[in-house]
Amino acid sequence: MIRFNQFTFSKTLSFVFIFVTLLSASSIAQTATKGSLKDIDFLDGRWKGSYNGGTIEASWTAPEGDNIVGFIRMVKDGKATLYELFAFEQTEKGPVAHVKHFKPGMISLEEKEVSDTYNFIEAKKNEALFEKDDISVRIIYERRSQNQLVIRRGKLENNKWEFMDLFVFNRIP
Repeated sequence: MIRFNQFTFSKTLSFVFIFVTLLSASSIAQTATKGSLKDIDFLDGRWKGSYNGGTIEASWTAPEGDNIVGFIRMVKDGKATLYELFAFEQTEKGPVAHVKHFKPGMISLEEKEVSDTYNFIEAKKNEALFEKDDISVRIIYERRSQNQLVIRRGKLENNKWEFMDLFVFNRIP
C-alpha cells in the first residue's frame, strides 16, 4: 500500500509539473509581441568600426513600407574582403532578416536561392534580439549611445546563451 501511494503521489506530482509548465508556456506565448520594424529603426544610419585588422562599414535605411535594407563592407589593406547585403522584412510573425554574403567580385557564399534567415524574438529600447532559423546563433543589435552601435553574437553554451561583441560601430557623420 505504501508503494502504491508513493507511486500515485509521484505520478500526481509529475502531472502537476507538466500542467504548470504548459500553462506557463501558453501564457508567455500569448503575451509575447511579434514585433515590428519600429523595434529596429534605431539601426538607421551609417556606421564604421574596425574588425580583424581592417575596417567595417555598415549602413541601414529607415523603415519604408514593409522593409529596411542595408549592407556591411569589410576592407583590409585597402581591399574588400567581404560584402553582406540584408533586408529586414515585416511578416505576420514580426521582422525577419534575410542576409547574403559575397566575396569580392560579388561571388555569393550562399547558393543563389538561399539566404541566412534570422527571426525576431524580442526588443526593448534600442535593442533587438534575432535568432537564426537553425537556432544555432542569436544576434543582438544594440544602440549603446547616440553614436555607438554594437552587434553581439550569441551561442548556446551549457544551456545558456552567451553573447560577445562581434562588431562595434561609431556613427559616420
